[in-house]
Amino acid sequence: QVQLVESGGGLVQAGGSLRLSCAASGTAYRFNVMGWYRQAPGKQRELVATIYSGGGTRYSDSVKGRFTISRDNAKNTVSLQMNSLKAEDTAVYYCNAEILTNAYWGQGTQVTVSS
Repeated sequence: QVQLVESGGGLVQAGGSLRLSCAASGTAYRFNVMGWYRQAPGKQRELVATIYSGGGTRYSDSVKGRFTISRDNAKNTVSLQMNSLKAEDTAVYYCNAEILTNAYWGQGTQVTVSS
């Protein structure tokens, strides 16, 4: 049973930084892609950033230049360094990992940015 556990959310002032981490367990296989999504109140879940097993990355336009995604394939972890946070970054952030045709989600971690 694959499980994803996020950590690192919290409350921060605008302009500050936070680092989210996600640890995957329950599989010996390398995930094809790992990433972060977020969902703000009243909005749909949206992609924040993804990273492929070979290291390629993709970011939403709203976080480019501010957020950096990284992964450790040996440990099956993925992290998101968030800098220059804005009030509009406030959301629940979800870790996502995909292997073959299966997608897995973490329980979510709240990030609140005060202006």
